[in-house]
Amino acid sequence: MIIIIFNPDFNTMLNLPIKFTKPAVFKDISDFIQFIRYYLKLRGYGWFEKLEVSKDLLVDILYMKRGRYARPFLHFGMVVLVFLVATLSPLILSQQDIESIQTTTPVLATTQVQAPDFYTFQAEAVRQFRGGEIITHVVEENEMISMIAERYGLSTNTILWENNLKDISTIKPGMELKILPLDGVRHQVKRGETIYSIASRYGLDRSQAQMIVDYPFNEFLSDETFELVAGQWLMVPEGVRPSEVAVPTIPRVAQAPLTPDAGSVVAQGSFMWPASGRITQGYLFYHRAIDIANQGGGPILAADAGVVTSAGWNGGGYGNAIVIDHGNGFQTLYAHLSAVQVQVGQRVGGGNVIGQMGSTGRSTGVHLHFEIRHGGTMVNPLNYL
Repeated sequence: MIIIIFNPDFNTMLNLPIKFTKPAVFKDISDFIQFIRYYLKLRGYGWFEKLEVSKDLLVDILYMKRGRYARPFLHFGMVVLVFLVATLSPLILSQQDIESIQTTTPVLATTQVQAPDFYTFQAEAVRQFRGGEIITHVVEENEMISMIAERYGLSTNTILWENNLKDISTIKPGMELKILPLDGVRHQVKRGETIYSIASRYGLDRSQAQMIVDYPFNEFLSDETFELVAGQWLMVPEGVRPSEVAVPTIPRVAQAPLTPDAGSVVAQGSFMWPASGRITQGYLFYHRAIDIANQGGGPILAADAGVVTSAGWNGGGYGNAIVIDHGNGFQTLYAHLSAVQVQVGQRVGGGNVIGQMGSTGRSTGVHLHFEIRHGGTMVNPLNYL
C-alpha cells in the first residue's frame, strides 16, 4: 500500500531559501595551493639553513688555513700584472716618446741629473729579451746549430756554450737545447765571486763588467756594491767561454785644476769624440748612451761648445757627472768622472778639457758614459760623432 502525504501550505514551501554548495574541485584547488605554500616555506627554510651551515664551514676552513693560499694568489696576481705590463706598456711608452719629442724644455738643462730608470723600459725588455727567459728548443728533422742560431738571432757559440756542445757535436731530432735571450754566457755564482772575477773569467775587463750590471734581468743585493748570492744565475752579455784574463787594477786619477772659461762660444752643430779608448758598450734600449773605456784613464773633452749646466756628484748612479747645453737643442752628458774641471755656468769650447775619466757612481771600471740628447730625447751618439 502506498501512502501519499500532501502538504497543503504550498506557499510556505515557495518562500524557503535555496542553498547552493561549491563544487568539490574548488576546495581541492584551495587545499593544493595551501599545501604548495607550506611545502615551499618548509623547503626554503631548509635550503637557507644548509646555505648558512656551508658558508660557516667555508669561513672556518679559510680562517684556519689563512696564509696558506697567499703564495698562489700572489703568483697569479704577478702573472696578470706582467701580462698587463707587456700588453699595455708599449702603447704608453710610444705615447710618452711622442710627447717628449714635442716638448721644448731641455730635460738636462737643470742643476740635478737623474740616472736612467732601467725599469721604465721593462716592456721593451720583455719584447727584445723575452723577459730574460731561457726557452727550450726541440730539434727538428734536418736542423743544424747554425739554423737554430739564426732563428733566435744568436751566435752559434752562444748555443754551443750553454748546452755544453763542441763544434763537432752533432744534434739529433728530439734533442732539447736551451736558448739564451742574448749572446753571451750564463754563469751560476759561487761563494766568493764578484762581478769583476766573473767578468774576468769570461774575457771581459773591469769596464766591460758594466754590461753585467746594466743587463736589466740581473739582480744584486746592492746596486752600489753589486753584491751577489752564491747559487744565483747571472747573464754575462758578450762573454766568451772559457777565458782566463787577469783582472786589471783601477788607476787613481789625482784632482786636476779647473779649465778657464772660454768666453763667448758658439756650438758648431757637430760633435767630436769626448775621450780616447774603445767602445765597451753601445746604445741599447736600457743603456741609451755609449761607454768609452781606457785603462789609463785620461782627459774628457767637451764634444762641442756650450754652457755647463751641471757639474759635480750625482747620487742617482752617474757619479761625478757634467752636463753641457749647446744652445741648439742639443745637450751632452759625461758621467763616472774621477775629477770635474769645470763649474756650473762656465762656457767651454769644443775640445776643452772638462774632467778626467774615472769609475764613480754605478760603475764597474774606468770608463766614460756619454749621452747626447736632442730636444730632451736621448739619441744614439754614434749617429752624431
